[in-house]
Amino acid sequence: MPGLTGPSDYGEEPARHPHLVINAKEPFNAEPLRCNLLESYITTVDMFYKRNHGPIPLVDNIDRYRVVINGLIETSREFSMAEIRSLPKYNCAGNRRTAMSKVKTVKGVGWDVCALGNAVWGGAKLSDVLELIGIPKLTAVTSLGGKHVEFVSVDQCKEEKGGPYKASIPLSQATNPLADVLLAYEMNGEVLNRDHGYPLRVIVPGVIGARSVKWLDCINIIEEESQGFFMQKDYKMFPPSVNWDNIVWSSRRPQMDFPVQTIVRGYAVSGGGRGIERVDLSIDGGKTWIEASRYQKRDVPYVSDDIQSDKWAWVFFEATVNLPPYAEIVVKAVDVAANVQPESVEEIWNLRGVLNTSWHRVRVRNASLPIASSNL
Repeated sequence: MPGLTGPSDYGEEPARHPHLVINAKEPFNAEPLRCNLLESYITTVDMFYKRNHGPIPLVDNIDRYRVVINGLIETSREFSMAEIRSLPKYNCAGNRRTAMSKVKTVKGVGWDVCALGNAVWGGAKLSDVLELIGIPKLTAVTSLGGKHVEFVSVDQCKEEKGGPYKASIPLSQATNPLADVLLAYEMNGEVLNRDHGYPLRVIVPGVIGARSVKWLDCINIIEEESQGFFMQKDYKMFPPSVNWDNIVWSSRRPQMDFPVQTIVRGYAVSGGGRGIERVDLSIDGGKTWIEASRYQKRDVPYVSDDIQSDKWAWVFFEATVNLPPYAEIVVKAVDVAANVQPESVEEIWNLRGVLNTSWHRVRVRNASLPIASSNL
């Protein structure tokens, strides 16, 4: 790709914040500390988790950079950054593998609970861009049989044998203006940095991050979903009975919508633009429950299905409780579609360790209270 290249080594990696918890150095994967994650409703760029599958691409000439759209369409077209920026700009505000490893070994980077963030992404709606090449809004199939939109990066991934990362979404989603799929060039009002996809990336809100491809090279309109490694042999949800000896990758569809999950002291989020209807909190391991208060912005009432709420963003919660000397705090969330988190990690364990959305549990000791004791 003229102007944008994917290096084969890690000699020119960007600088990162020293407070990030590094889960893997090459490729670089890191997340913030829990205390940093909830400092603000909008996650700062430095504290936003970093997820990579190869060396970070380099831009050597932004004026030469183009993203190409081709495939099952009448005419292919290249777009420069100037052309993308000339389109109407829109904004949208839009994990826990380590815990699964404690049940049984899983394969993958050891993420904790902070591989998630809430940023304001700015860019052109994909539906507007596709309309410029003759694909009307709300189209599910092109005249030549295209049903999926594949995004291809320029990075070099070992899983793709040195080829680029790629993923796809249904054309019906890409052409739906209400789905808010963006070709993004800004993050929190600033130009994307290298770690987060400069100069252009896809944002597919309400869907797992693996479909929001960074460092765009081309967009292909295709008949079937992408056959890339990360669509076909990763990011799929298997039952606990499946292991590396009996796995059949083709038996499961790629994971798309993000399921509902929460973290103690903090946030709840669900996929597909579904709001959070309720957050339940227990201090006795789940025997009794109280409902936590929810908000996105302080002093602004949050209503889960209100048009004024940020449907792609997380929801903060809090509750005041009287802690005993020892307590097990448990939190679970329910979204507007009545999806609720599963009780235990054992029932959703899978060999790749993806989508651990089980009840979040933290054992605490209330240091302000004396611990009862006796002498016999």
